[in-house]
Amino acid sequence: MPPSLLQIGELAERAAVSHRTIHYYERIGLLRPAEREGMGYRYYDEQAVQRLKKIAVLKGLGLSLDEIAQVIDLYFEDASGIKGKEKVLKILEAQLLATRSKLAELNSFERELKANIARMKMLIEEARSKHQ
Repeated sequence: MPPSLLQIGELAERAAVSHRTIHYYERIGLLRPAEREGMGYRYYDEQAVQRLKKIAVLKGLGLSLDEIAQVIDLYFEDASGIKGKEKVLKILEAQLLATRSKLAELNSFERELKANIARMKMLIEEARSKHQ
């Protein structure tokens, strides 16, 4: 193994993630080992550390792993990071629109619940007054 490559334990420690997370990210295509040895050992380069850190940042912004898969390579293909940031901006704007729509639905549902509660209270009071 060349000295600049990391084993999975070293990568996990440097990126502050678990071995399981690294294996999962490999399975879903977010991370690739730089080199594989004949016995199945995986070795990672510095870019793997940076990818894992960028994934954590993107998760912190509220992106799903599917959304991260759409943008992660852009950050490493474009040194300025502008393409990745533009794509993230579009995703976040779409999330905002979806959130506003859900809030409108929830507000409508809240109004319906309040009306139904008021109606049920009125029906209970009517029933009590008839049986007194």
